[in-house]
Amino acid sequence: MLDAQMKDQLRGLFSPIENEVSLVAKKSPHKAQGELLEMLGEIAGLSEKIKLVQSEKDSLIPSFHLAVAGKPAGIVFSGIPGGHEFSSLILAILNAAGKGKNPDAMTTARIRNIKGPIRLKTYISLTCETCPDVVQALNQMALVHPDFEHEMIDGSFVPQQIESLGIQGVPSIITDSKLLHSGRISFLDLIVKLEAFFGTIAANTSSANIDLGAFEVVVIGGGPAGTSAAIYSARKGLKTALLAERFGGQVQDTKGIENLISIPYTEGPELAAHLREHLTAYPVTLFEQRRVAKVDIKLDTNETPGKPVSKTAPKKILLEGGEFLTAESIVVTTGAKWRELGVPGEKEYLGRGVAFCPHCDGPFYQGKKVAVIGGGNSGVEAAIDLAGIVKEVVLFEFMDQLKADQVLVNKLKSFINTSIITSAKTKQVHGNGQKVTSLEYEDRKTGQTHKLELDGIFVQIGLLPNSDFLKGQIELTKFGEIVIDNKGRTSIPGIYAAGDVTTTPYKQIIIAMGEGAKAALAAFEDRMYL
Repeated sequence: MLDAQMKDQLRGLFSPIENEVSLVAKKSPHKAQGELLEMLGEIAGLSEKIKLVQSEKDSLIPSFHLAVAGKPAGIVFSGIPGGHEFSSLILAILNAAGKGKNPDAMTTARIRNIKGPIRLKTYISLTCETCPDVVQALNQMALVHPDFEHEMIDGSFVPQQIESLGIQGVPSIITDSKLLHSGRISFLDLIVKLEAFFGTIAANTSSANIDLGAFEVVVIGGGPAGTSAAIYSARKGLKTALLAERFGGQVQDTKGIENLISIPYTEGPELAAHLREHLTAYPVTLFEQRRVAKVDIKLDTNETPGKPVSKTAPKKILLEGGEFLTAESIVVTTGAKWRELGVPGEKEYLGRGVAFCPHCDGPFYQGKKVAVIGGGNSGVEAAIDLAGIVKEVVLFEFMDQLKADQVLVNKLKSFINTSIITSAKTKQVHGNGQKVTSLEYEDRKTGQTHKLELDGIFVQIGLLPNSDFLKGQIELTKFGEIVIDNKGRTSIPGIYAAGDVTTTPYKQIIIAMGEGAKAALAAFEDRMYL
């Protein structure tokens, strides 16, 4: 099952393991049971510290859990974790053995403070590229929380459960038969959601008023622009820190990248791994799973908005949870997030007919009718992808014509199961309480309202800048973009910005990298200003 090259790589990963980890497999009459045991047996054969153990308990489908020193670790896999989930299994073994990358002390304390017992099931698809992030995050939480169990379930093994729970998107996190969350979510937002749902043992003071230090440059955001800015700052000998909710940012969710010059093809997670590797080669202090609540900006008397000065007043960066740090200069590279429709019914049916990722959730709509909202490149590409899976795709565009490249439009029109509706304003998502049943929209030319019966809606209407924490303090456009000059300076001395969060045109990875470097160099140059 595992080829020789993969086995060699895994032997290297497992070689530092000191604590014994058991893969405890239940008995099952399922035809795929032999495949699971073969996989686990091969993995166990790569390290004397990994054991395959046969449980006396039964399961209708292949299932196993991890145990450390004979005690369950709170991590269960139901199904065969191949495909994208194979990495979840390997990381679970390493983390359980204490050799993987675990949350830092402050984040761990916050997780342990969530009220137990916590019992979660995450339904996934092996073709889903978002699912491993959620599975791996919850597995890490299970390892550090005293009363937390997380089970990954391959939905293809349990179609009746998928139907009864009304699941129409992955990953779907279920607790006590209730949908807790569906779709993409960051590690930090998962913690916030669990705190809100289960509550906390006491007021979380674990990170309150914790001073993370004073730095010459603090970069906020861990994507291509942020990584570039941090590296260039460190190369100038400046004491540098980087804050990131999720290292890699939107890059982590990008499938194929073919326009990063000198690299003919790569994928988002691979590029993010290279960014991290490059960053860690420099003395940059990295704070992950952190979100900025506010930047406390005070101007000295010699500071004028928009004018560079050699030294600015220290700026206090307040983080959610109470931690803080200070910086002489700040480079904001927080990027953007998927823009939502903002209509009634959208949030209520997220994961039950409303989706953002055609690659992850498209297979759930095989033989069904769906809509794609958005006529730009991403929307047309999504419609093209879905046309090969679903019964019918209807593409909606607000403007009078599609904004996508003509070559994509021509390809979309070549499918017999696609149609296009322009001048359409989405009004409401309708459902029956369990799933989406129709989309209500207005014809902007006639003013008439129509309702289209369908099974799913894929939203592809662009990105929204992550700049809320700076509102009222710094100049933003009406769209929320940070206004910058040709060197990345903002309206406040000592604060710079780069990448998708700014007014820089053409939101591309290669441009973000260059803009991050430019902003860092400007920050250094302004320090030398006489």
